[in-house]
Amino acid sequence: MSVLVVGISHNSAPVGILERVALDADGVHKLVSDAVSCGNVTEATVISTCNRVEIYAEVDRFHGSVEDLSRLLVERAGETAEMMLPHLYVHYDDGAVAHLFQVAAGLDSMAVGEGQILGQTREALRLGQELGSVGPALNVLFQQALRVGKRSRAETGIDQVAPSLVSAALEQSESTTGPVAANRVVIVGAGAMAGLATATVTRLGAARVSVVNRTADRASRLATEYGVQAVAFAELPLALADADVVISCTGSSGAVITREMLAAARGDDVRALSVIDIALPRDVEASVASLPGVRLIDLADLATALHDTEAGGEVREVRRIVGEEVTAFLTARRQASVAPTVVALRSMATSVVDAELSRLDTRLPGLDAAAREEIRRTVNRVADKLLHEPTVRVKELANADGAVSYAAALAELFALDPEAVSAVTRPEVS
Repeated sequence: MSVLVVGISHNSAPVGILERVALDADGVHKLVSDAVSCGNVTEATVISTCNRVEIYAEVDRFHGSVEDLSRLLVERAGETAEMMLPHLYVHYDDGAVAHLFQVAAGLDSMAVGEGQILGQTREALRLGQELGSVGPALNVLFQQALRVGKRSRAETGIDQVAPSLVSAALEQSESTTGPVAANRVVIVGAGAMAGLATATVTRLGAARVSVVNRTADRASRLATEYGVQAVAFAELPLALADADVVISCTGSSGAVITREMLAAARGDDVRALSVIDIALPRDVEASVASLPGVRLIDLADLATALHDTEAGGEVREVRRIVGEEVTAFLTARRQASVAPTVVALRSMATSVVDAELSRLDTRLPGLDAAAREEIRRTVNRVADKLLHEPTVRVKELANADGAVSYAAALAELFALDPEAVSAVTRPEVS
């Protein structure tokens, strides 16, 4: 069994394509269920963010699994395979482990080192556990990935080297509407990204902050948490009319702010307005950028800006940590893979020793207890010494590159019962 990742992200596709595969909570549940239902998949879960959708699966066949999981993403996009496949990427086994560790550490994020991906990785594990689609293999892998992510942030300043999406967007907006401290800001949405946006503009001393959301209770909770104003969703046009900066991040399936709505709200007003759309699918119609005084900043603009951010030594140090952790994990996993064979070999040796001691009892019934015990210890020591080198070497050789399965060779040489090997519980990698 091996780990397979099939995904699409800001690194492989433009925002317009990412929009087509963006998932809400129900969509993530369905994709996980569809993935684990594929014939060659035994475990599965999904990491879904505003700039990536990745299916992680434990599989027993590579080619069939790649085809099945790729098909799920192609179908989600509603496009042809010819159009979508060039934007998908695949990581397998050792490569899949390395990729997940890099993702959790923030190295693969649009904003290098951003902290939200760690929570999103944790959510993928939690969801898989809740749905029963994550078993021992993915559970161990994701638990270790979370530890790698935490270690990377604890031992380096990776989470401070690049701005968040919100901070990067606000930096871009300054050339249009000036510093946030002089702005009236409207936040549309009440999820995690909206919370980050509210916290950021509040910390920067925005002149006024309003939170608008379809669910009034969620808007009120977020507004109360940061001491800002909650606005009813029906009053969104009024809020837009009075805003200097609008940050929209609702996760809705359709446009929340249309050109018609914004044009009507602004009327003849040509004051500068920065509209920041960090949702996927997009919340704001692209045509709002044609309105007088309006500047639209979206994920495509931010991807370019964040790509140019130089993280320097912190990234190099995190890459070193990730490389170290990948090596340690793979070493432990390979050694664990030979454990059932080693246990079966020692069990066979124990059975042989017990059989020979029983035979000795039959042939020498008058042997006293002390002599019998000394013989038992001697025979066991001989068996242990004969098995010591093969078992140590098979664990060492398990880490060697190449196609030879030393565990399989050991099982063949000693004629181990395959059912005895498979019956041994595989230990978890910690």
